[in-house]
Amino acid sequence: MRIVSANYTISAVGPKQYPEDGQFEIAFAGRSNVGKSSLINRMLNRKALARTSSTPGKTRLLNFYHINDSFYFVDLPGYGFAKVSKTEKAGWGKMIEEYLLNRGSLRAVIHLLDIRHAPSKEDAQMHEWLKHYGIPTILVITKADKIARGKWQKHTRLIKETLVPLPDTPVIIFSAETGQGKDELWNLISEKMI
Repeated sequence: MRIVSANYTISAVGPKQYPEDGQFEIAFAGRSNVGKSSLINRMLNRKALARTSSTPGKTRLLNFYHINDSFYFVDLPGYGFAKVSKTEKAGWGKMIEEYLLNRGSLRAVIHLLDIRHAPSKEDAQMHEWLKHYGIPTILVITKADKIARGKWQKHTRLIKETLVPLPDTPVIIFSAETGQGKDELWNLISEKMI
């Protein structure tokens, strides 16, 4: 995919703030610190469009990025170990659920997992939830540059065994550092938007 333009549009808390042009959307879900912002920046050939942080839980709203004036990336708040109150976490959950269940222009969710770690309880819950509601999902295993290439398959197998993705769910090994998996992911995103 040739990126001509990529712009931050809005950080939304609910449907009244979502873009209303009806263009397709691809959402990114994953635990805090899994590398969502880094992946988005790599996919769009930008260094800092999506803000990265060493502090987990920086994304607290639904961040919309308009790509090539024709579709959106939507960065969802990370789940997991962010240092926020239970009330705020519950609010995020409700906001994410509302978006995923009711957004007609959503074409797929890219569910990110860190290759270095077995899926967390929250990872498994998110994946089960996406399967239950029949939301098209692409599993992206991030931070591949952090372990030896020879260990990729072993770690990927553990993730698949834990989450038990549907047979037609694509699984991509990705590195924001090297670009590993970028073209493959763009191909899958393009297929979802036909």
